[in-house]
Order: sequence, then structure tokens, then C-alpha cells
Amino acid sequence: MTAPRLEIDLAKLEHNAGTLVERLHCQGIAVTGVTKATLGSPEIARAMLRGGVHGLGDSRIENIQAMREEQVSAPMTLIRSPMLSQTHRVVAHADVSFNTELAVITELSRAAQDTGLTHGIVLMVELGDLREGIMPDDLQDTVRAILRLPNIELKGIGTNLACRSGVTPDPRNMQELSSLACSVEKTFGIAFDTVSGGNSANLNWVFSGADTGRINNLRLGEAILLGREPLHREPIPGLYLDAVILVAEVIESKTKPSQPRGVIARSAFGDEPNHCNRGDISQCILALGLQDVDARGLLMRPDVNVLGVSSDHLIVETHGWSLTVGRELQFQLNYSALLRAMTSPFVARIMKNESPRPEPETPLAAHVAPHSASS
Repeated sequence: MTAPRLEIDLAKLEHNAGTLVERLHCQGIAVTGVTKATLGSPEIARAMLRGGVHGLGDSRIENIQAMREEQVSAPMTLIRSPMLSQTHRVVAHADVSFNTELAVITELSRAAQDTGLTHGIVLMVELGDLREGIMPDDLQDTVRAILRLPNIELKGIGTNLACRSGVTPDPRNMQELSSLACSVEKTFGIAFDTVSGGNSANLNWVFSGADTGRINNLRLGEAILLGREPLHREPIPGLYLDAVILVAEVIESKTKPSQPRGVIARSAFGDEPNHCNRGDISQCILALGLQDVDARGLLMRPDVNVLGVSSDHLIVETHGWSLTVGRELQFQLNYSALLRAMTSPFVARIMKNESPRPEPETPLAAHVAPHSASS
């Protein structure tokens, strides 16, 4: 079988999605399954839908269009603000888009008029993480302007936390979002379908027993795909951590010194190598590099650790055993590693649909060193 490859267990993804959907339903919260890390994979999208997600969200209209062409039947939301150059494409393929700029929403209105469609809008509000979002004081004026636009339906408001600045969803900012929703509804005599509190980073807040207020939607990708919450990378009880694994093949296995010899400068990627002389070690090279994966996000067994990585080579050390040429090594991934591996043309994707084990397995430990190898 070809390597490197991602082995994706659709049954485990369905389990993860279904478990989260069931737990959040008890809190009055629906789940939008986020497919952006999977290049809009129709197989993964359908696994999420079988798990009961309310709809699908993606940051790229190209992925949404691809899922439509593969006959994936679900409400589709573009969760990144649309580009002005793509407004007609957005209206044609997405039911709803997240927005912050009135100029873009005006163009979406024109595109919807041209095609005789109605396009849904969720306004994103800035609550501290300093990525996308309308400032709270400007929200009512923006709503007033949107309600005048033809072929646009204001579906609700939302926010995004933890992605840029690591701001944690908590009772304060979630209550602020609820209060903003209630204030807008009262002022304009409307009722929102959606108050989207955030992403997988919101799960700790929800599961803490907090009052969820008007929050009735979360956008979940990482939690479904990897079984972890993003704030502390801790496993979520009852979810599979190995629904997606990366497999790489050994192309060299030798005993080598632990310290390089010669005049040392920066590596090919600008890092300053930091080597400790530990004598000879068992060193292996895998056919996997920065073109394929973010090596800092690889998780592996505790008797293997990454020594360095270049564009095409991943150098690992084994402790107490050796890897032979041609042998394969498995890795779990964090979100960054998954995102790059999924989008690399050099990494194959193999879909499986095996019956999950009764209990999810114990997570692997992370043993990753900084980039320190030449190309």
C-alpha cells in the first residue's frame, strides 16, 4: 500500500460525531460538522451526517461546490467571510455564509437577485480573539442596513474564539453573545435561527455545566476528526483519537552519531540546530517531510522521537528497538498536522469503515523536536 497515507476510519468519525451531537443536544445545541481540514471530502462529510450533525461548514467555497457535485445533501455554510470576487459562486453553492463586511453582503444581495435566490447571513461578532468580527457597538447599525437588502435573510449571529489569540470561551464572552442576540431580536422584532457560539474550543465551557443562554450551535471539526479539545489538546472522553492516522515508510535505518560534525550554521529552514552528544543512536529516515505534514503536530509511541525534519525527510530515533527499511510507522496528528497532510498531493487518503472497538484507545505521547535537519 502506498505511503505516506492517511487512514481514515469513517465508522469512528461517525461515532465521534454522534457522541458529540447527543451530548450537545441535551444542552439545546446543534452541531455543524466542519469539513475544511478534509478538503471537503464527501466520504467524511457523509460520516458526519450519519452521526447526526445539523449541517456542514467549510471555509472554502471550492470545497462546498465539490461536495454539492458529489451529491452530498445537507445545509452548507461558508464559515469564512466571502471574497467580493466570489459572491456569485457563494450564492450558487452555499445556503448561508458568515459575514462581517457590509460591502460584501451588499454584493451577495445583488448576486442573489441575479439568480433569483435568497442567501442566508450569519453576522460574526468580535468578542476578544481579534480575528474576524463586527465590533459589538456596530452590530445594530449593521443589522439595520442588512434588513433593507433584498434576497438576504439574516439567520443569526456568531463568534469565533481561540483561533488567533487563544481567547478561551467562558461564561463572560458567551453571555455577551447571548445578550447581543437578545438585544438585536428585541430591537428589530426578529427571531434568530442561529446563535453560533464557536468551535471545538467551546466544548470545555459547554461540558462544565454552564448556562448556555441563547447559544444553539457549535461548529465542530477538530473534536470530531481527532477526538480532542483544542485549548489543551486533551482527549474528549468517549471519542476515538485514531479515527485518522498517518502512515509513513522507512527509507533509511542506520546507527549514526547523535551530534553532527563540521562548522554548524542554520538549517535549510532557518532553524539553529541544537544537538546534544549522546553517542551513537538508532536513527531512521521516513519518506515524509514539510511538504506533507506539520511535523510539530505528530504524536507517536513513547519509544520514538523526532530528531528533525526537512522538506522530504523525517528523522526519528528509536529507543530499545530498530526500524528496518520498508517498515511503516504510524502517527496520530494534531489539527495543524492533519490540515497539511490532508491538503498535500503527496499523501494518499485511504477510507476504511471498520467496526470501532468498544473503548477508544489511550492517546499516544508527543515526542517532537524542533526542525533541525537540512534538505
